[in-house]
Amino acid sequence: MQTLHAQSFEEYFEDATLRLDYIFAGNVKEQHIYLQELKKQDRWAGRKSRLAEKFLNGNGQLTMKDHATQEVIYVTTFSTLFQEWLQYDEAKKVDKAFETSYNVPCPKKPVDVTITLTNNHRVVTTEMTHTVDPKDILIRKIGENGIPFYYVWKGQQGGDITDCVDLAIVAEGYTTAQMGKFYHDCDRVVEALFAREPFKSLKERFNVVAVAAPSEESGPSIPHNGIWHTSAAGSHYDTFYTDRYLMTQEMHKIYDLLSGVPFEHILVMINSDTYGGGGVYNQVTCFTSDHPTFKEVLVHEFGHSYGGLADEYAYDDMDSEWYPADTEPWEPNITTLKDFGSKWADLMPKKQLIPTPLDPKVPNYRMVNKNDPKAMEALNKATQVVGVFEGAGYQSKGCYRPAQECRMKINEVEDFCPVCTRAIQRITDFYTTK
Repeated sequence: MQTLHAQSFEEYFEDATLRLDYIFAGNVKEQHIYLQELKKQDRWAGRKSRLAEKFLNGNGQLTMKDHATQEVIYVTTFSTLFQEWLQYDEAKKVDKAFETSYNVPCPKKPVDVTITLTNNHRVVTTEMTHTVDPKDILIRKIGENGIPFYYVWKGQQGGDITDCVDLAIVAEGYTTAQMGKFYHDCDRVVEALFAREPFKSLKERFNVVAVAAPSEESGPSIPHNGIWHTSAAGSHYDTFYTDRYLMTQEMHKIYDLLSGVPFEHILVMINSDTYGGGGVYNQVTCFTSDHPTFKEVLVHEFGHSYGGLADEYAYDDMDSEWYPADTEPWEPNITTLKDFGSKWADLMPKKQLIPTPLDPKVPNYRMVNKNDPKAMEALNKATQVVGVFEGAGYQSKGCYRPAQECRMKINEVEDFCPVCTRAIQRITDFYTTK
């Protein structure tokens, strides 16, 4: 975590939100950042302390400086679907553009906003700075848009929006006639998300809002079946031509749906019984409502978007290097051993081998009988043994995970490993501790 400059919220900001809409575009060789529009709404739902600190690096950074003094007054970090797309072969052949939006506290005076994108070597690939004058007449004032929303925990909210992490569940693929199902599904989301640790103990630090955005047609688009639906958030399977990758690229549309809603993190719940979803750090979580693994996928993808956690599984035939050996990943739960001391070395048992060999007594999760309590107990116990196990970040070689099994690796276990648990606890502290 890097501390740049500290100040009181009231010194530089009013209690309002400035929305910055951008387009990220380009190809694997050249990327560009474009500012599209500025919008403003009442109330600020984000943190009011530690404003100039960043907890994780992400693949991008937004830095706000006071224009007159050049003091850093606000920082946030993120990843984007655009940067993920750059890892695929398609980015070598064609230029594409992706939408993204960021909510920041509304400044009282002119500020300079810098957007920085980095690659998997943590090298800056493109950067853009623009000045925002809060008195600009072209900053569009927005408010409630007529889409109903309600607090999922009626009478049980964690607290004021500035004291808690504010989650917004957006309806996707639910017609007006299906909104009763949506509200019921939102209750299931809260139950699933806070059923296990560390979220169970952190529950009172979260607010959850349900946003009943109606779709003209039920369900998401399924391109590989030739199905294209008109839906609230424009989600579809086959993202990057992977059939189970269910995402949306219409971030400006989603932010429009959230106009007037206090939120910090977005969960798009997609009305479908087919497996799919995805999560991008500080951008969006997508998941389906009715697949048998609904609970597991929701928690896993939220681990990405909220905690900045990486996938801990690997592919033997992966031909692209997502995590190069000369760079320590920014994600807290994987390492290339380039700077392992900055990760979970303090949680390692004494004399634990690096790399750590697999425990042969842990059953193969692909073969385990879920109705066998002893086998499931052995599998879940494996999540709590900290080591350095090779195979993570989609790579079977050169990238390491902290546990033999974990919620960020397989659906069969219920718990996060100690490293992922600590990461979630720490980021929650960052958002909610004054």
